[in-house]
Amino acid sequence: MAIHVLWQFTTLFLFLAGSLAGDDDWLSPVYRNFYQYPLPFPPVKEAKYSYTNATTGRKINYYEIEIKPFQQQVYPNLGKANLVGYDGISPGPTFHMEKGTEAVVRFINHASMATSVHLHGSYSRAPFDGWAEDVTEAGHYKDYYYPNLQSARTLWYHDHAIHHTAENAYFGQAGFYLLHDAAEDALGLPSGNYDIPLALAAKQYKSNGDLFSPAAETTSLYGDVIHVNGQPWPYFKVEPRKYRLRFLDTSISRQFKLYFEQDGAGGKQLPFQVIASDAGLLSKPITSKTLEIAMAERWEVIFDFAPFARKNITLRNSRDVQKDEDYGGTDRVMRFVVGDVVSNDANNGDPPSTLRNLDLPPQKTTVDRSFKFGRSGGADDWTINGVTFSQVDNRILAKPPRGAVELWELENSSGGWSHPVHIHLVDFQIISRTDGKRPVLEYEKVALKDVVLLGTNEKVRVLAKYAPWDGVYMFHCHNLIHEDHDMMAAFNVSVLEDFGYPETTKFIDPMEERWRSKPESPETSGKEYVEGVLLPMFDNLDAYAGVEQVEEALDEYWKTKGSAIRPSTTLASVTSNQPGATRSSSATRTSSVATSTRRSSSGSSGSGSGSGSG
Repeated sequence: MAIHVLWQFTTLFLFLAGSLAGDDDWLSPVYRNFYQYPLPFPPVKEAKYSYTNATTGRKINYYEIEIKPFQQQVYPNLGKANLVGYDGISPGPTFHMEKGTEAVVRFINHASMATSVHLHGSYSRAPFDGWAEDVTEAGHYKDYYYPNLQSARTLWYHDHAIHHTAENAYFGQAGFYLLHDAAEDALGLPSGNYDIPLALAAKQYKSNGDLFSPAAETTSLYGDVIHVNGQPWPYFKVEPRKYRLRFLDTSISRQFKLYFEQDGAGGKQLPFQVIASDAGLLSKPITSKTLEIAMAERWEVIFDFAPFARKNITLRNSRDVQKDEDYGGTDRVMRFVVGDVVSNDANNGDPPSTLRNLDLPPQKTTVDRSFKFGRSGGADDWTINGVTFSQVDNRILAKPPRGAVELWELENSSGGWSHPVHIHLVDFQIISRTDGKRPVLEYEKVALKDVVLLGTNEKVRVLAKYAPWDGVYMFHCHNLIHEDHDMMAAFNVSVLEDFGYPETTKFIDPMEERWRSKPESPETSGKEYVEGVLLPMFDNLDAYAGVEQVEEALDEYWKTKGSAIRPSTTLASVTSNQPGATRSSSATRTSSVATSTRRSSSGSSGSGSGSGSG
């Protein structure tokens, strides 16, 4: 009883402290160089090697990324910040991928902490999806095999290592991965120099200019220094024409409610068109004056700078977004400096009234599963249905049969926290949002998503088809402080015993030893090995071959056999008893996914203590 009262008192104290904090306060040294430095752009990542199957024509490109420390001058008058990034930059290099050309990306860890890489927005097979415990230690590498077969979309790659994702991502491990296709290219949307990726982040700095670490945080680290593509409050020179702006929130705890305003126009919000989300194009453009974007979400907009030649447009952030703390500069993001000459008028028209036909899951109204996102009293652990990811015997909370359509209800009964919920593997439709202050937003209604903001006191229902692959995947809160303190769970897309579709290889266990990281070695690098051994091996797996036929077969299966389905219910049974299953022993496979590494795992940092509401 006494502990419960103490926890309630602490919660009230923190709420009042946050409410009374002045919006003009700073946690970091005061930054005085607003809009004085240009918006940087990461370099485009080029393929190092390539392989084409002479019979099928299937092509796989090979890339290498080195994870390593670097320094950045963030404050002009202070010391440099020590960071860790992909290829030693942050954001990491940008991948431009074409639909239909697969990729193997080798991530080589030359940093001090263990890493795991998640390609966020990809339906990668389970061993290449960035399972949190599938870590790569220093001096090791892992080859990630990516399909690049979905519709055009803005993906991103980021760290996903158990219990220190927040540290790795916050110190720089995030980057854009842009997938293009012919259907989107034909729409005449702004492209090339007029297609601008914008990675938002919020960080906190120490008095010497170095980055403040989130290692001891247990609730959130909102940050008071807003970055775009790694630069605090930059400017970007634009022409007076339409631009496509791809927004990504890489923050570990801060969400944004963005709007554009003309300098000197008294705060008037300017309209723009939202055209795409996490899973690619919306069904139609939606005109809006604000854009709500939470951690890990992607939204794309078209903004027309034509009426503002020789003027400045400032991208701003609203105050009082959910329960985020506001500080001296968090109401500003960046500035666009509009010129008076258009050098290229191609793809400068209005977007089509219909962008695409969304592949929506079949509609249903019965909730299949409910998940409550909360906190364990005054403890450090954040939970889903009262379970933490470290409770290995219980953390598989759902077993949707392969190809099944399920309606999930996500609940946040807390008034003190919001949770952006990410479900791996699938694109989902937001069906409803109730009990909080917001409905389903207009641009959410015409989108497919892989992250949904579960705001304070909200219930959200999402509908998805759990396909195309079977295997064990994760879902979790993308406030990375919460994620690191175990607000993660798993779902097992269960094998259909009588599916009958021929598949060369099974990829059920995300910790299958065959695909784990390996020590660096000259014998497993170089053109001869990669093009002669590695890429042909991946090609022979048929991991992503015929995905459209797989999905058609699943649809037909559910039409004819769905009512009589009896899916497998344990990880051991779905990994050891199937034709074409992996060769590891069932005991090894089961324990690999159900073995706790907790916070004492290699490479992770100890966590501090803290209090807060659930």
